[in-house]
Amino acid sequence: MLTGKHIVLGVTGGIAAYKACEVVSRLKKLGAGVDVIMTENATKLVAPLTFETLSCRPVCVDTFSRTESWDVKHISLAQKADLFLVAPATANLMAKLAHGIADDMLSTTLLATKAPILLAPAMNTGMWTAEATQANLRTLQSRGVHTVGPGTGFLACGDSGAGRMSEPAEIVKKVQELLCAKRDLEGLRVLVTAGPTVERIDPVRYLTNDSSGKMGLAIAKAAIDRGAEVTVLLGNVHLAPPPSANVVKVQSTQDLYDAMMAHCDRQDVIIQAAAPADFRVKDIAPEKIKKQDGAPMVLELIENPDIAKAVGQRKQPGQTLVGFAAETENLLENAEKKLGKKNLDLIVANDVSQEGAGFGVDTNIVTLLTHTGLESLPLMSKQDVAHRILDKVLEIRNV
Repeated sequence: MLTGKHIVLGVTGGIAAYKACEVVSRLKKLGAGVDVIMTENATKLVAPLTFETLSCRPVCVDTFSRTESWDVKHISLAQKADLFLVAPATANLMAKLAHGIADDMLSTTLLATKAPILLAPAMNTGMWTAEATQANLRTLQSRGVHTVGPGTGFLACGDSGAGRMSEPAEIVKKVQELLCAKRDLEGLRVLVTAGPTVERIDPVRYLTNDSSGKMGLAIAKAAIDRGAEVTVLLGNVHLAPPPSANVVKVQSTQDLYDAMMAHCDRQDVIIQAAAPADFRVKDIAPEKIKKQDGAPMVLELIENPDIAKAVGQRKQPGQTLVGFAAETENLLENAEKKLGKKNLDLIVANDVSQEGAGFGVDTNIVTLLTHTGLESLPLMSKQDVAHRILDKVLEIRNV
């Protein structure tokens, strides 16, 4: 429930503005107070009276319109908000917010607020994928602005692709996550590894694997949301880490090993979701290797250090160690062996050959194994899996 929470909803002039009506309705049913700010263009798509009826509050459009002479609305609403939601958030609104432009009621109030900001982008695929929009998105995310969506599907303009505003239920769920998040990891230092490592063959080629880093970054975000101080050892990924994480970039497995040895002793919880390469090239060529007229190229590979085993060997009192077992056969048997061999408290096992699980997707199917039993989870989002892993970590620590 959102009882006692106050949400300011900004509605911009995108065709998805009609969906914002259901967002208000759902928020009210959960007990939240809602004030709506509309841009002038938004009023051409949905009448302010609709939002006034749903929210039981007057809608703000004009920066200089005041029903109470002492109440400066763009300041009072900015201070009143527990969360500032913009749905739909157009490319124009994102550009204004990224560059500090305040030329109407909505952008002025956004600039003045100290509340968390959640954007639900909605626009044509070409606008969403435009370099300027993506640059603005990265700027906003680096400042801690949250986003939900956009999804992919049929758009009002007739195109099909990315840019469709998330459905109201999904937006409200994100609001709940932000406002009702557990803070049960406050005071804990959590280290998460994420993504693949790369092993050089020559200056232009390397060996790697299919890991995207999505699972590790989902865990890092969930831990931050729950109050932890988070360090991320991040491999070769193209995803942005959570803005408030302490990020250490690594390339090779040896880099990851060195970074882990430098940070692991000071952590309360270590979750190793990265996919380090088991082998590396013994002798990296100093120049690009040329073709040899059809002759095979032979690479001699040697084993990389076993990072999980090394961490287990120097496990500190009170530490909780979590590993991952990404397998294609004998899942539980292989995972159980790693649990004991690497001195782990919990191992997250998943069969990466299953549909909806493994590398590159936004969902996962995992089994959580401890020394006292196992729990198999159904298909769920990696963000939900992340929270279930953290729940299990706390369960282990509180025994």
